[in-house]
Amino acid sequence: MEVTIALRLPRDAASVSVTRQILGAELEVLGVEQQIRDDILLMLTEACSNVIKHATEGDEYTVSAQLVADKFVITVLDTGGGFDPDKIGERPPMAEGGRGLQIMRALADDVRFINRPRQGAIVCLEKALKYTQDSPGELLRAAR
Repeated sequence: MEVTIALRLPRDAASVSVTRQILGAELEVLGVEQQIRDDILLMLTEACSNVIKHATEGDEYTVSAQLVADKFVITVLDTGGGFDPDKIGERPPMAEGGRGLQIMRALADDVRFINRPRQGAIVCLEKALKYTQDSPGELLRAAR
């Protein structure tokens, strides 16, 4: 089973909530376990929020989500100035902000940051899926 959703969004805080609702509904309908859904939605929120806060160039960004077999892949593409994730230091656990990259790295099974100077950045997050018993996702997975 393969499902792909691509969203072109305005660089506005309201777009984060809309994106969470759309992808959250997809994961819920498939019967993805609650903890996995929560992890994915938090990673998504952090990646989109970083675009809203830091990608000062461009009025929009793109989020794509791809479900392939038992893996969920989120790609967030902005048109800002790009960034170097290795130059962003770790923040204390109780810091008010600046922990988005740490959160994404902690929750994702695989994280890739692609810096494109003067063309933006790409954040790619992967998470293995687990389904509840007898859910549509579990039944489709078993049918392969």
